[in-house]
Amino acid sequence: MENKAGVVGVIKALFRFPVKSMHGHRLDEAFLTGSGFAGDRRFAFVRADNHSNFPWLTSRQVNSMLRYEPYFTDPANPLESSVRVTTPDRQDFPVDSPELLAGLTAHYPAGAYLTGSQEGLFDDSAVSLISLATINWLGEQAGLELDPCRFRPNLLVETLSGEPFEEEKWVGSVLQLGDREDSPQIRLESQNIRCVMINFDPDTAQETPAVLREVARSRKNKAGLYGSVVRSGWVRAGDAICLLPGHPTG
Repeated sequence: MENKAGVVGVIKALFRFPVKSMHGHRLDEAFLTGSGFAGDRRFAFVRADNHSNFPWLTSRQVNSMLRYEPYFTDPANPLESSVRVTTPDRQDFPVDSPELLAGLTAHYPAGAYLTGSQEGLFDDSAVSLISLATINWLGEQAGLELDPCRFRPNLLVETLSGEPFEEEKWVGSVLQLGDREDSPQIRLESQNIRCVMINFDPDTAQETPAVLREVARSRKNKAGLYGSVVRSGWVRAGDAICLLPGHPTG
């Protein structure tokens, strides 16, 4: 990668997850709104018996949720489009259909209900980022080839140094995504504390506890970063990532 002033990496891939804990989409480009990628985590299922600050029905309760494939019927308008979901047995239902809910709650008898928000239903922040080198290093330690979607990032990046965990130096910094005058900007605010979701293969839903064990052992349970949006705009795979002057790393 060419070393230009201010450039710290490049965007390798973009991901959006229309329904929390279900399959995601790899995108060539996406519009970054003030509350994250348009349409990201627009819907979620809530456990009817849970009143904590983490009430979501996820693969922790229903492993097969990761194999449900939501999609926008009008992908060009993810905030207004209706959403449908293809189930693991290839049935296709509206996201708010009784049939879809019945299939999920068959594995969770306490019950659940659908909720939605155009601003996204996030655990912490509207943007998440992790580097390819970090994922590859963790995979080597765990003895697995890890699909980046295990970590459910919005931005998969390749750092200029190619060193794992290089992105941790960016906490507290503002990054510009692209070199256009209207390129969006994000502020990276904290490291991402991981949970058992990273143990699940995103295609098969098979659980491998060695992944979270390794993150806990070597990284104090942290991998990747959370951020907020400073300026909205289009993000594209292949865009350079620029550290803005006046926002030191480390």
